Amino acid sequence: MSRKAKKKRPVKPTLSFDKNVRTLVTPEGIDLRLRIATGGARVSAFIIDLIIMFAVLILLNIAISFASTDMDDGGAEVAEAIWLLFAFVLRNFYFMMFEMGPKAATPGKRLLKIRVANRAGGHLTANAIFARNALRELEFFLPLAFILSAIFFSARGVGGWLIFLGLIWSFIFLLFPLFNKDRLRAGDLIAGTWVVKSPKLRLSKDLSDAPEPTDGQARYEFTPSQIDAYGVKELHVLENVLRKDEPIMIAEVTERIMKKIEWPKPDKDLDKTENSHADKHEFLNAYYAALRGKLETKLLFGVRRKDKFDKR
Repeated sequence: MSRKAKKKRPVKPTLSFDKNVRTLVTPEGIDLRLRIATGGARVSAFIIDLIIMFAVLILLNIAISFASTDMDDGGAEVAEAIWLLFAFVLRNFYFMMFEMGPKAATPGKRLLKIRVANRAGGHLTANAIFARNALRELEFFLPLAFILSAIFFSARGVGGWLIFLGLIWSFIFLLFPLFNKDRLRAGDLIAGTWVVKSPKLRLSKDLSDAPEPTDGQARYEFTPSQIDAYGVKELHVLENVLRKDEPIMIAEVTERIMKKIEWPKPDKDLDKTENSHADKHEFLNAYYAALRGKLETKLLFGVRRKDKFDKR
């Protein structure tokens, strides 16, 4: 008797899952896949920023030393007070000043291609940036002060156990990013932020590639100022909207773009015809084609407009 052949189980496809990738939903409802910055990148960026801060303080110290050579004791004390005040401002506002800018990154982060982002998908607020940087005092500068105390004052009668307990308490904050999957500092946890990679945006495959423009695309003509309202970042968002082709999202984005570019004669057919979704899709596709063509032309001349805030 021949044995019955066993049924082969279907092979399940193996999905490559990157543990560093997170999904971020923008206020427009677009799903973005962001990569969490590695611990090495964050530490390297922080070291670069510290080097910059120390270099600035050294240069200021040299300048004050030359300026105070002919000063009396009172003038030297004033110069020392100015140096201490500048060091305090630099230590507390260096990170805040750069992270409140459009890049949302310090020079160290920009060199490592990382930036701060809102975990909820919205814009970074001043309160969030202040909160994440205020905790840096507990996470780095206080542990540093304890270490210096252990080195310079342990031999002078300072309680060794007090310094040891202080070090343990401080290193809990210092090593906090190693114990969560998003590598969040205590400041990030409180502020609702995380640090992600900021790769250079590239123009992907053109959705408007076609032998001839459709009748719907041909009826829309945009002025140069209307096309210049957006950049590469918004082009990618519009591309995702067109690919998903969800009626509610198409309607919302169409309304926003028309309002942004001050569309002079909104087509009444877009709201009243039975095929309004298709008409709105044609409008967005026509604007996508015009915007992409303009950006590609600028790229030929070495001009890269990243987003709507870039005035190039």
